[in-house]
Amino acid sequence: MVDSPNPQRRGFTTDRLEAFSDGVFAIAITLLVLELSLPEGWLDDPLTAFLGLWPSYLAYVVSFATIGAAWLAHTAVTNRIARGDTTFARLNLLLLLVVSFLTFPTSLVGEAVRAEDAERVATTIFGLNLFLVAVITALMWRHARHHGLVRDDVSDDEAAVLTQRLTPSLWGYLALIAVGLFLPVVAVIGYLAIGLVLLLPVRRHD
Repeated sequence: MVDSPNPQRRGFTTDRLEAFSDGVFAIAITLLVLELSLPEGWLDDPLTAFLGLWPSYLAYVVSFATIGAAWLAHTAVTNRIARGDTTFARLNLLLLLVVSFLTFPTSLVGEAVRAEDAERVATTIFGLNLFLVAVITALMWRHARHHGLVRDDVSDDEAAVLTQRLTPSLWGYLALIAVGLFLPVVAVIGYLAIGLVLLLPVRRHD
């Protein structure tokens, strides 16, 4: 007997999944600011010390924008599904894993920017983490579409728009990871650009 794809017959409601996810997103985005701290002796020249932390500020803004965009994408996905299933729940946990890990490479980028080899390594780890956030979010939506979890009132056009919205950043991150091997700061600025673009509202033309 073939299982019915009807989400009303199989799966579970996503209320607890969404509440748990929102909590993890909120904690992860808050923890980012804890990585910002002035070096010892900053009172001797506070302005120079403050401005000297620009790599940490840049990494902070990139990570904040990325987590914010991931939360918006996660919300867009969960708002369009009727129910979840075990695979969707596990993909969701995997997304929360990489989102909560983002604090670590954010601090690496801030500390390693003045050491050429360390800068490349830190930027690569940072880029891979950002890429995984985008990949898993896209996988969650594709799984929902292909396993009958999407609400009946979501049109094909609306589903296609969300799919297109979640896909382009994957190639952008891959390209910037390669750029980061030679021009780490340029790559981080590129990550910021992707995050800011993903934060922009989607314009729909009827």
